[in-house]
Amino acid sequence: MPAKSTTPLSAGVIRTDLPMADGRTIRYYDIGTVDRTAADQRPIEAQPGIGELRFDPLVNEWVAVASHRQGRVFLPPKELCPLCPTRGDLASEIPDSSYQVVVFDNRSPSFTEPSADWALTEHPDLFTPDIDAAGKCEVICYTDQHEGSFGELPLSQIRMVMEAWRDRTREISQLPYISYVFPFENRGEEVGVTLNHPHGQVYAYPFIPPRATKMMEAAVLHHAKTGRTLMEDVIAREVKDEVRIIAQNNHWIAFVPYAARYPFEIHVAPKAHFADLAEISDEVADAFPSIAKEVLLRLDGVFGESMAYIAAWHQAPVREGRDLMRVHWQITSVRRAPGKLKYLAGSESAMGAFIMDLEPEQSAAQMRAVQL
Repeated sequence: MPAKSTTPLSAGVIRTDLPMADGRTIRYYDIGTVDRTAADQRPIEAQPGIGELRFDPLVNEWVAVASHRQGRVFLPPKELCPLCPTRGDLASEIPDSSYQVVVFDNRSPSFTEPSADWALTEHPDLFTPDIDAAGKCEVICYTDQHEGSFGELPLSQIRMVMEAWRDRTREISQLPYISYVFPFENRGEEVGVTLNHPHGQVYAYPFIPPRATKMMEAAVLHHAKTGRTLMEDVIAREVKDEVRIIAQNNHWIAFVPYAARYPFEIHVAPKAHFADLAEISDEVADAFPSIAKEVLLRLDGVFGESMAYIAAWHQAPVREGRDLMRVHWQITSVRRAPGKLKYLAGSESAMGAFIMDLEPEQSAAQMRAVQL
């Protein structure tokens, strides 16, 4: 079991690693002097076994099977929340009585550390046998307060979360079996949240997932045609058109994409080229909290209610396409009107062909009109 260790990061953040009772690691991210020595007092429980990867030859994609996740906690009451600090009779995933930002290995992971000799099957086909679902799944808790949301956090707290994202991307990318690192947040029961405490996750895959593969193919084709990076030209068009821009500052721009797939979809991108979160400079990271907060408050303000969303960081794969792929944050909401959701029905779910009922320019105008 690893001993306590501390690591200084940017923006005055100190990371402290401590062992959990079952052998997992918990990582505290703090600003200021904080004593992190609380031990996990829970009884040792056996860790779930590794899942499996199966290859779907019809679409050339890997599918993870993790049946042990069926038993994970589902929407517990506040007094039993495993993401709140340990207090009184509650022995949670976080042993300390308070925290600022914390990251720990998921208790019911879809992907986990494989054996030393693990390798992804090259040139898989119809007869490829299943292999261990190698990878990494972590939980990142944005605050020790059970109520609230990411967009309601103080700017300093959002900056700490950004530092945790950068740190996890940097460290996880060093693992030899990882090909893609994906930080994301599900907010709202409409998109499948199982814990209401403000939190996100980091999935790290042993393959490049389908969406990232398509984005990389598009970036390669665009560069071959123009000699420029695709995201650079996407941003240039949004700046020229103006009508879909929601907010911007010296280093970031937030816009509804020209061909949005969801009623409310926002891309938040750095104006300079960074392949992933780990590459983002301190200056650009410092400028992120203000635009992130504005975008999320505008999203919630459209209908005057909390909007369910998925907030996903798209970035370059660990070892491919890093000169062409640019990191950006995509926020998608399935709410199209008060009390109404956009369901991914036949065309979207079966064919992957999206049909939008709301013009992107209209949703951008609605968000710009919100009074903050």
